[in-house]
Amino acid sequence: MARSGLAQDAGSTAAVTVIKRALELESESRYPQALVCYQEGIDLLLQVLKGTKDETKKCNLRKRISDYMDRAEHIKKYLDQEKEAGKYHKQIKIEENATGFSYESLFQEYLSETVTEVWIEDPYIRHTHQLYNFLRFCEMLVKRPCKVKTIHLLTSLDEGTGKEQQSSGLEEIKQSLRNHGVHLELEYSSSIHDREIRFNNGWMIKIGRGLDYFKKPQSRFSLGYCDFDLRPCHETTVDIFHNKHTKKI
Repeated sequence: MARSGLAQDAGSTAAVTVIKRALELESESRYPQALVCYQEGIDLLLQVLKGTKDETKKCNLRKRISDYMDRAEHIKKYLDQEKEAGKYHKQIKIEENATGFSYESLFQEYLSETVTEVWIEDPYIRHTHQLYNFLRFCEMLVKRPCKVKTIHLLTSLDEGTGKEQQSSGLEEIKQSLRNHGVHLELEYSSSIHDREIRFNNGWMIKIGRGLDYFKKPQSRFSLGYCDFDLRPCHETTVDIFHNKHTKKI
């Protein structure tokens, strides 16, 4: 019984902390982050409600949960309107040497089952590590819940000694994707300088450094060599937009 009470107190404390953060984020107009915190806080409060026996406390909890659900729903409607109007914008700043920014961590919330086509503009898919970055990004698209059928890559052609390596590497990736039922459409441009990724569910992500924002690992046997969430990053900025009229390259 005592353990149950301690667990309930811990759950209540956690809920208060998360809801407090949601309120702070909402006051700063950081609505996407606020919505996530409200949803997490509401889930925690619902767990507390299940373990509460006192009717007065239960009544107060229901009222608080209802109030927070109303705030969350209001934010959700606002964000949906912003998306519909093509005004949605979220910015993530990745600090120098920060970790926890693998492609999965960065893109997973935008990859729904409705994603069937992806456009990538990145002038630097040339060197070996950049080809591996692109390959990892493609692996994520294949194994996520989305049903990607076509990937469009617009990049610049390496005019130096790495031209053959770039060409053969991208062809190998293309063949491997074909084995998974995905078509890779390659296009080269000598004037490309923008870096952006678009999904046909309306999401567009612009990364200052493109896909190449990871630092070189210390060695082949250091943490972060395989798991990109553990790989330190270069400083860069990620801008996320939503526009239902996603244009093709």
